[in-house]
Amino acid sequence: MTERIQYASGSPWEPLRGFSRAVQVGDVLYISGTTAQVASGDIVGGTSAYGQTRFALDQIKRIINEAGFRLSDVVRTRLMVTNISDFGEYARAHHEVFEAIRPASSIVQVVRLVDPRLLVEIEVEAVRGVTECSSRRLKSLDGQG
Repeated sequence: MTERIQYASGSPWEPLRGFSRAVQVGDVLYISGTTAQVASGDIVGGTSAYGQTRFALDQIKRIINEAGFRLSDVVRTRLMVTNISDFGEYARAHHEVFEAIRPASSIVQVVRLVDPRLLVEIEVEAVRGVTECSSRRLKSLDGQG
């Protein structure tokens, strides 16, 4: 049997909805949607798509480290955003954190998040012990047939 470890952050949303900030199963870490909202209810980054994204990513980095994983273990990110027109700002923050890692990633626009001041929510999956990365081009997607 594989052990399941649930990580709590103390957020008021966790017991209200019945979820964990992160769940680890073996060498895989699943991080729940993370935003720029802090325990006091304030939003870090104000109305800046970049500022909120950077803060959420910094929170995710803390979770990854506290769970005994490394940032380079991240294999998947999902960004839910309220205004896709700010794509460049979300992308810039994501690039700064993940350029060397380049996880699989999605960015989708949603109608709104739980607090209307929130502009982005990010989910992450990591696999502990990911080693060297090699890059390959998918021939079926390169426009050559």
